[in-house]
Amino acid sequence: MSIVKAGLIGCGNISTIYLENCHHFEHLAIVACADLNLERAQAQAEKYHIAKAGTVEELLQDPEIELVINLTIPQAHAEICIQALEAGKHVYTEKPLAVTLEEGQQIMKIANEKGLLVGCAPDTFLGAGIQTAIQVIQNGEIGTPIGASAFMIGRGHEHWHPDPAFYYDVGGGPMFDMGPYYLTALVALLGPMNRLSGSARISYPERTILSAPKAGTKIRVATPTHLSGVIDFANGAVATITTSFDAFGGSTLPPLEIYGSEGTLLVPDPNTFDGPVKLRKRDEAEFVEIPLSHHDKENSRGIGIADMAASILAGDRHRASGELGYHVLEAMHGFHAASSSGSYYQMESSCRKPEPLPVGFRFPRVETT
Repeated sequence: MSIVKAGLIGCGNISTIYLENCHHFEHLAIVACADLNLERAQAQAEKYHIAKAGTVEELLQDPEIELVINLTIPQAHAEICIQALEAGKHVYTEKPLAVTLEEGQQIMKIANEKGLLVGCAPDTFLGAGIQTAIQVIQNGEIGTPIGASAFMIGRGHEHWHPDPAFYYDVGGGPMFDMGPYYLTALVALLGPMNRLSGSARISYPERTILSAPKAGTKIRVATPTHLSGVIDFANGAVATITTSFDAFGGSTLPPLEIYGSEGTLLVPDPNTFDGPVKLRKRDEAEFVEIPLSHHDKENSRGIGIADMAASILAGDRHRASGELGYHVLEAMHGFHAASSSGSYYQMESSCRKPEPLPVGFRFPRVETT
């Protein structure tokens, strides 16, 4: 079998789950890793039996590498993506695609000019939970989709994260941090977005870090931390979304609900790959849990890369695409723009609704020791 050889840039905490999972895909091999902290790259290379660990420049110049996996912080996403593309390599980046729309546009322009693929997290919508929900909608179980609601309510990363300042800087906040999961899932379920409105605020201009090792450090907040928006989809459905770092106590609100002419669908947390998926039909009194139709339900981060690697080999489209990532990036900016202007934001981009995975599909893996 042909194998796509990849290099991973950014060996922080998130790299561990990617390395653990990508180690098992039979058509993908991570052959090098790099980080600004060389010791961190070397440690991950040793742990996961990766042949090469070095600098970003060395990785990008390596002719063996076809695909770059970009796990740097959001502010560096565009720079690394562009460098990878300029080096003639496909690139898959953690979310968001970029911080600014201009950076996102530049990434996609260079990729198109060079005939290279761009992939973008999250790939949670490829997991068993949301793929099952997509299948329910495709089967007509809820009739015509009418609307949706999405809620991501939390108290803020300063309560648990060791270094949370960047979550409150420009390009952070609950929409840019968690919005990609919810918006990507909604597009996978309902198709592209057409028009947005939104209201946003900075509830607490200063936050205090409560977690080690920086407990007591003050953070100046530079981005909205509570946002509510309305989305008009191209298919006519209307959705509401609320993302917040300002709400204390556990939320009883469902993460995602899809409303249709014949039923309501409860969709699992889009930051997970598992269920449950629950359906209440028009004439039924209770929600009924739907058996999962797909198999990738554990923490499967990296299946978007596996799908992209298969597309590189086959010459077809992948699902967690840069086109989708840019559409989501524009929407996140659109909510903030609508709040600032007090008017609707008309989406300029669109994207293909990602092709559902076949029922029962599981990305091929090999057992390793």
